[in-house]
Amino acid sequence: MLMKALRVGVGQLVILGDFLTRPARKKRTPAAQAAVEASGKDLTLYQFNACPFCVKTRRTLRRLNVPVVLRDAKNNELDRQTLLSGGGRIKVPCLRIEGTDKTVWMYESKVIIDYLNQRFSAV
Repeated sequence: MLMKALRVGVGQLVILGDFLTRPARKKRTPAAQAAVEASGKDLTLYQFNACPFCVKTRRTLRRLNVPVVLRDAKNNELDRQTLLSGGGRIKVPCLRIEGTDKTVWMYESKVIIDYLNQRFSAV
């Protein structure tokens, strides 16, 4: 019981710290931002709200100004089951990338952040 209360308290501190120190969004021309938004439509991030690795990934999305659908794999049973059936495990963050011929389930915040930086930094 004490450990759960401690975990919830630390989680709330992580969320507060993220809120207070959010990065600025990348500025683009309207046409470039529209291209990023269109490209980001094939991305979905499965995450837990207070997970430090998920916060790190969401901060990168914000900094790069990439709108992505967020799925709560902790509190939403449908999202949790989709993550398990599609990705094979309940592990967050997980970025689902919808391709024309296949779907990729990308785990590990560092791998996801590197992918996002490569795909959206130059745009």
